[in-house]
Amino acid sequence: MMVCSLSPSSSPARTPKSSLHSNPRTLISKIKNQKIYIAASSNFHRTRNPFGRGIFVDSPSRASVKCLSKEPSSTVQENEQPVQQADAEEQVHGFESLFSNVNQATLKREPGSLSSSIFLVAGTTVGAGILAIPAVTQEAGFLASAVTCISCWMYMVVTGLLIAEVNVNTMCELGSGGVSLVSMARRTLGNTGVQIACWSYIFIHYALLVAYVARSSDILTNFLGIPTWETATLFSLLFGGLCYFGSQRIIGAVNGGLVLGIIVTFTALVVVASGDLHWDALLRTNLEAAPRSIPIIALSFVYHNVVPVLCTNLEGNLSKVRTAIVLGTAIPLVLFLIWNAVILGTITTPEIGSTAIIDPLQQLRSSNGVIGPIVDVFSVLAIATSYIGFVLGLSDFLTDLLKLPSGRNMPLPYVLTLLPPLVLSLLDPEIFFKALDFAGTYGVLVLFGVLPAAMSWSDRYSKASEITKVPLLVPGGKLTLSLVIGGAGLVILTEIIENFGHA
Repeated sequence: MMVCSLSPSSSPARTPKSSLHSNPRTLISKIKNQKIYIAASSNFHRTRNPFGRGIFVDSPSRASVKCLSKEPSSTVQENEQPVQQADAEEQVHGFESLFSNVNQATLKREPGSLSSSIFLVAGTTVGAGILAIPAVTQEAGFLASAVTCISCWMYMVVTGLLIAEVNVNTMCELGSGGVSLVSMARRTLGNTGVQIACWSYIFIHYALLVAYVARSSDILTNFLGIPTWETATLFSLLFGGLCYFGSQRIIGAVNGGLVLGIIVTFTALVVVASGDLHWDALLRTNLEAAPRSIPIIALSFVYHNVVPVLCTNLEGNLSKVRTAIVLGTAIPLVLFLIWNAVILGTITTPEIGSTAIIDPLQQLRSSNGVIGPIVDVFSVLAIATSYIGFVLGLSDFLTDLLKLPSGRNMPLPYVLTLLPPLVLSLLDPEIFFKALDFAGTYGVLVLFGVLPAAMSWSDRYSKASEITKVPLLVPGGKLTLSLVIGGAGLVILTEIIENFGHA
């Protein structure tokens, strides 16, 4: 049996006792009674993933947390005892920053920008998943799918806040910044949590890479008129080669150009298609079909891989982290609703009870000569940005998993990243929607649904973690956590019954 094991570099090391208070309650007490400045060393590890899509690729690496008091130590000792005798509610308090990011060269504080964090979340959320939303929601209609979309957004915001809460607690306990999801799972759930996180991560990335290659090859085949295996190979070599040979600056520049192209083509598509919008088509509703779209809509709201980066960049400031997550995901929510309204309002209504997924984008291509090319360009650009991020994330993870040197590019991780999706996409060219559905159901809802709630439950209520407490980002206690786990479990169970019950 193969066990998913990461090298020590993926788990932050504990700092010496001299650099971190041995009792987190003392740390909290001092923050409450004094002005404490906690400095994190700026020993940044620059990864090759500039997009934040790799779950285990964090921003600052092993930033040591140090408590620096401005008052004499005697005063500290006098203030510690009465505060430690206070009740638990007074020990759990709100603080602005857990530590400070300091530039090692200039020794100046460099706090993370809230606006940059918001756009980081928004940019990570918007990806190729948007292409599948009209196809899986057309049977339910716009109104029902809008309710489903908003509900999934609220659910994914909650799970992201739970990850942030556990992440900050883990930084407090380990005395390190840049804490990865693996470290969080190991601390709260042990080796079992690490295995679930690892294999869910691998499953999600391979499933989505298969979907991206399959869809891009289909579009390029129709445009270039060459066989599918040639376009699939061309797409994989072009963007896979960029990830392997390109420097961080080149990859960032290419990705920036692709994002700009997405914005331009999205705007053009909305402007052109809205001229043929049928408002009565948006009022059609089929509530019974709405739940079947949950896995892919949930997949479209994935941003959780950058939450550890947010917590470090924003210096553990929970208020800013909450704002970045809520506003950063609200922007894609608005885009998804506009996109879905424009597409569903301009296509013909599918037959009720039809089991086959009819792609509305394909209908637009064939029915409108102006919209068709715009849809093709937008689709390829959206797939390309997601593909680059997931290739970088999975290759970095496999490098760590195989314990290969991380300082230079090794061909093996990229071969293992690029080849299996290429082969699987050629075996089943129509696998795009199947792969997205499986990734959303069995990957996203486990890794970013069940796991965050389980980690938070252990973090909040296990005796071993009572010593470290930060303000809760998600209220409701065990009831909320039970609803999060139960909701994901219900969707997974329903999909299992539907997929295997008809087999």
